[in-house]
Amino acid sequence: MKNDSRGRLSHEAVGRRKRLPQNAERVAFQGERGAFSEEAARKLLPSAITLLPCARFEDVFRSVKKGRATGAVIPIENTLAGSVHENYDHLQNFELPIVAEISVRIVHNLIAAKDVKFAAIRRVYSHPVALNQCLNFFAENPQIERVPFYDTAGSVKMIAEKKLGDAAAIASAVAAEIYGARILRKSIEDDRQNFTRFFLLRSPRLVRKTGMQTAGVDQTQWKTSLVFTTRNVPGGLFRALAAFALRDLNLTKIESRPLRGKPWEYLFYLDFLGRADSPAARNALSHLREQADFLRILGCYPQGA
Repeated sequence: MKNDSRGRLSHEAVGRRKRLPQNAERVAFQGERGAFSEEAARKLLPSAITLLPCARFEDVFRSVKKGRATGAVIPIENTLAGSVHENYDHLQNFELPIVAEISVRIVHNLIAAKDVKFAAIRRVYSHPVALNQCLNFFAENPQIERVPFYDTAGSVKMIAEKKLGDAAAIASAVAAEIYGARILRKSIEDDRQNFTRFFLLRSPRLVRKTGMQTAGVDQTQWKTSLVFTTRNVPGGLFRALAAFALRDLNLTKIESRPLRGKPWEYLFYLDFLGRADSPAARNALSHLREQADFLRILGCYPQGA
């Protein structure tokens, strides 16, 4: 199997391989090596794993759906930037069960190629979200231009490979290590309470085979995620949510997304504390099915740290 210079499996080699070895763990994520999604993957699956970087979120989901990966790690929301709406849509479309979650503290570092000094920096590349989370740094350094790039770790890879003498990137410390770059300034984000919540997804076949066991996670509190639609009538959403309030089930998240093909109608994504197979949850879900036109459980998993 073909590897690149850092041991990463190439997309071409992975695509040619039709069968995964027994008990192999190959995890897809969006971005280059050193992305925050890789950090989340290593925390969710601390045992040895093979990483499959993908260019787009859709490629991540498709890799699991087609068997090129056994799992996927995706960001679903950030405490500052909000939800990753595209991934809510993919959860609905690809039907890959959520089996675990984790929150990762996002630390943005200013990173440059070796031997480049801070005084020489005139441009900084990174994902637009990362750039916008470091506005105080740019206000204090008006000589530095912000340049949007497709990926945080990818921006480090680019400046290191091109050996840019007047440019830097904003990314994780792991990205600096992977690409042989150096950190010029640590933790330049505006808000230290910057966390991203990630989901670990599996194929339905693997979940059926292994059940709801989650490697490396020992939690007594569980979450259930689901998506539903309600009739477009007065009080429709109120009656749907009453199914949980009447049974003292705590809702931790609700998100609406446009329902394609039905303008001004919506899908509702919802998280509640509890296992889907508990008596209270079973009664609430039965009640909700009476109110909803459509209902799907997206996953039941231990509540992440």
